[in-house]
Amino acid sequence: MKVLVTGTAGFIGFHLANRLLQDGHEVVGLDSINDYYDVNLKYDRLAHAGLQRSAIQYGQLVTSSQHQGRYRFIQLKLEDREALQRIFKEEPAPFDAVVNLAAQAGVRYSLTNPYAYIDANVVGFMNLLECCRHHQVGHLAYASTSSVYGLNVQFPFDPSLPADHPMTLYAASKKANEMMAHVYSHLYGLPTTGLRFFTVYGPWGRPDMALFLFTKAMLEDRPIDVYNYGDMERDFTYVGDIVEGLVRVIQNPARANDQWDGAHPACDSSSAPFRLYNIGNNAPVKLTAYIEAIEKHLGITARRNLLPIQPGDVPRTYANVDTLMSDLGYKPATSVEDGVSKFIDWYLGYFNVQR
Repeated sequence: MKVLVTGTAGFIGFHLANRLLQDGHEVVGLDSINDYYDVNLKYDRLAHAGLQRSAIQYGQLVTSSQHQGRYRFIQLKLEDREALQRIFKEEPAPFDAVVNLAAQAGVRYSLTNPYAYIDANVVGFMNLLECCRHHQVGHLAYASTSSVYGLNVQFPFDPSLPADHPMTLYAASKKANEMMAHVYSHLYGLPTTGLRFFTVYGPWGRPDMALFLFTKAMLEDRPIDVYNYGDMERDFTYVGDIVEGLVRVIQNPARANDQWDGAHPACDSSSAPFRLYNIGNNAPVKLTAYIEAIEKHLGITARRNLLPIQPGDVPRTYANVDTLMSDLGYKPATSVEDGVSKFIDWYLGYFNVQR
């Protein structure tokens, strides 16, 4: 297949691009390489795939030395409409699939930088939908988030039920993506699949996420900030499991649900070729147990700075993955013990930590 993956300098996009290349597919990667967190980590991810920092220039396609013609990359913002259109127009053959993992990330950052989310997540997604519509793309898969469930407290979170009360602009922008995708599936027959990710972690992860922050602080003998006084649960999902789910989605474009009933509308499917799935471990883990796993693999006892819950945060997430299992025959299964161990091994090697 020929696949456009946006966000390939990012955490999940980096892993997905590598997996697709290993499976023999052709990949065009796209990323703005913004400075929301350390760009050196982003360039190092690209270098790991054979794309050298010195060769990357905004708006110019670069070929990976490691993967030759099978991996090309371009630094580009999705909100740069004309440049994005040129990418689609100048390709000699249409993309079989587009996977949108590019976004302005971060829940709390959206409280202070709201326009970044509208520009990247809403305007950028609109531009991508238009390109898919006009250039015969076979399937658009895109990242949504468990944050769309917001004030919902019916556990586990069920994608077939409404999720209409987000608590942050980040979550609202992702909910908007789902609705925009449905419009294009309905009007133009574009197959779209949204994937609600649940607390993704693993090697090459983001520095603003808890696992990275906790590991760094513990190695530097600093206390870790533990919110809601530790009374939190998360459906932590290992990045390799996320990628496996993405690959299966790419290979199985959304189809219209011929049983869908507008009088009793399920939210995760439609009479159009539109689907929504949760991708989570289906096993919430207490934050205290997560910290204990880090302590075990580092051999360090954390000093905990207990704090109240942060604005926009939720105390618990829990994914219902029944449709992921029934439609795609897949359920994430990596334990927190195994996933945390793999992250710490990567972290110690990447930062050359001697202990």
